[in-house]
This record gives sequence, C-alpha cells and structure tokens, in this order.
Amino acid sequence: MHTITPSSGASLKSLVRQTSPPPGQINRFVPARLVVQCGYRFDSANTNASTVNTNGIPASNNFAGHVGASRADWQSSCAILASKVVSQQQDTEKTGGAGEITVVNGHKTLDLVPIDNNLPKPLTITDLSPAPMHGSQLRVAYQGVPGAYSEAAAGKAYPKCEAIPCDQFEVAFQAVELWIADRAVLPVENSLGGSIHRNYDLLLRHRLHIVGEVQLPVHHCLLALPGVRKEYLTRVISHPQALAQCELTLTKLGLNVVREAVDDTAGAAEYIAANNLRDTAAIASARAAELYGLQILSEGIQDDSSNVTRFVMLAREPIIPRTDRPFKTSIVFAHDKGTSVLFKVLSAFAFRNISLTKIESRPHRNRPIRLVDDANVGTAKHFEYMFYVDFEASMADVRAQNALAEVQEFTSFLRVLGSYPMDMTPWCPSREE
Repeated sequence: MHTITPSSGASLKSLVRQTSPPPGQINRFVPARLVVQCGYRFDSANTNASTVNTNGIPASNNFAGHVGASRADWQSSCAILASKVVSQQQDTEKTGGAGEITVVNGHKTLDLVPIDNNLPKPLTITDLSPAPMHGSQLRVAYQGVPGAYSEAAAGKAYPKCEAIPCDQFEVAFQAVELWIADRAVLPVENSLGGSIHRNYDLLLRHRLHIVGEVQLPVHHCLLALPGVRKEYLTRVISHPQALAQCELTLTKLGLNVVREAVDDTAGAAEYIAANNLRDTAAIASARAAELYGLQILSEGIQDDSSNVTRFVMLAREPIIPRTDRPFKTSIVFAHDKGTSVLFKVLSAFAFRNISLTKIESRPHRNRPIRLVDDANVGTAKHFEYMFYVDFEASMADVRAQNALAEVQEFTSFLRVLGSYPMDMTPWCPSREE
C-alpha cells in the first residue's frame, strides 16, 4: 500500500501511550483519545434542533451532527486521517530507543498535528476495523468541511453515511487505505471547469478502486455576514473552480472585487464567519450559509444553470461487475512509443461498438520527455502521456474483456481503475440537491 508522509506536525509516538502491564503479560499500546466525529444530514429542518455533546455541553444549532463549531475541532479530525494511530501488538515494530515507534502495520509513521486529548468519542480499535457488516453505517471521507459540495455528494451516494471531512484529497485516499473510512467520494470533473487533474494523478498513485459515481448539480450562492451589502464588498473568496464557474455572473452583478482562491467553498464560508470579515463574501452552497450563520446575497450565481460535478466513490476492494444494469469502466494506459498507439486503442473499442465517455491525458510523471532522433531533421522532444479512458461497458461483458485484451497488446502499461454502475438518477439543474 502506498502511503504519503506529511512533512510537519507532532510525532506519532506522542499520540500513543504505553501502560505498565500486569506481571507475566506483554506491553500493549493504548491509543490516545482522538476524535473522528462527523455525520451527514440532508434535512435542514433538523438543524435547528438543540443538541448536547458527549461532555454534556450544548452544541451550536448550526453545527448539529457535524465535526464541531470551530476550525480547531475540524483540524483535529483531519489530523487523525493523516495516519493510522493504533495497531495491534503483532503489527507494531519498534526500533531505536525505548518507546520509539518507527513502523506501524508495515508503514512508516506519519507526523500529526497536536490535538486536544480531552475531546469526546475517542478513536478505538473498532473504528479501524474492516468494512462494516451489512446494514451498518458507512464511513465516507470527503475533502473539505461540512457544507462542502463533496459532503452533499457523499450523502447522495450513501444517504445514511457518516461523512468524514479531510483537509486534502490525499488525506481522503489515506483514510480509506488505513481503514479509518470505508469509502472516499472525490470530484473528478465539472461541466464548466473541466477535469480535476489532481485527483486523476492520485487515482494512479494509490491502489483504491472506483466502485461508483454520482453526478451532483452545483448551485452556487454569494454569502456574507448578516447586514453586509454587496456594495461594501472588496473581496470574494472560494475554490478556484467555483470562482471560474461564476466569473461572468460576478461581473454582471457589478462587483468590483478581488477574486481570491482558497481550498474549498464551504471552508471560505467558515473562514468569513470565524474571522468576522465584513468586506468579504464567499461563493458556496446554501447549506454552508445555514451552517456558518451567513446570509445569501444572491442565489444561482453560476454562469450556467446546468452546472454539474461528477464524483467517483473509491474503496479498498473492487465490486463484482454485472450486466443487469448500465456499467462504466475506467482504465489508464501508456506506451513506450508515445501517442501513436492511441488510434489502435480507440479502434479496439470502436470495432466492438463500445462508447467512450471520456479521454483524459496526463504527462507521465516518471518519464515526462521522449527524444526522437531523425537523421535528416535532428532531435525532437515530446511529452510522454498517461491516458485515462472511461467507456460504457461492464468488465463482465465479453466485448469489454476482448477489447482490453487487444489494448494490452499495444500498451506497455494498463490498469483497470474500476468497473462500476453508472449514475442513472435524474437531476434538476435549477435547484440544489
């Protein structure tokens, strides 16, 4: 399993305490009290209900059922996702000085951000168990904070899931690989902004499998603190894709403001509320306005009412492909001789009447440049590419099997990212899901 190590934070050993065992028993590592507490809730009618957390302290109405009312709580949850904090004795190796842990479950330890040990609901060995049994609640990782569109996509894909926010896409992948989450829901393309290239690179970098897809209409709103008027604004912040999707509308509104990119849409709303910024607006969802106590200055500010984002669901194991419903298969391939093989690959699908829904090329990270020598012309330099292809067929379909068998003859690298059911649910572009 491929694991990425963050470059800063506290050592893992600060999160693990060693207890003195009874006579005749071996030492066991006991996990520190860490928190992964969040959930997805669709019906906004229940968000006004008063809640009390496990410490007996009334929780904010705006944050009922979510990670907490402050960025510190959210960062604490994200910190857990950067490493597998607890392991069984037989999977833990110790080297160096006393108490120093360098390997956990066969992986190098990851540095974490210091967290509060007095937080409720400690992470236990149960939280790191395999996928839940039938009927249990799925744990779904997504990038962003509560109120993000990715959280809505997680709720649409798994209506009764426990949604786990992550501060980075990389952390969402690791959360599934380290058994902290059962699924990850990540955006891969938008009808206006195009592909999210970072996630295509991560699909190749990690060994997770695509097990489903969901298409979510994106309904952007302009949010600000209560009482703030449009003419007072000097800055608008949001995710780069959201800013690009609302560029024309912002101009039509007559807003002479600076556009500033941040990590995610809901995070922009949370940042304005936490810092009481009365000259700044955020582009985010109506749900984010409700969660963070902001007012909606303008609704539906996306340049195209048919703005929709496609998300994929990732899991540790692939699902069994079937032929009783429409399926889609995603692959990635490359060839040592460059792009000349692309025509042959596409012909393998066209000959069998298999429709392609997407072709995405990304530069080969390990071999970005290819030199071509010609005695009469000289030396030319070309990019080497990885090709991502989605086609409408199940891997249980004989046509798809034969097509990939032929593609394998032309390519030096071929990997099936997943064969999964297509999202066939109707959606309305005029309103938010």
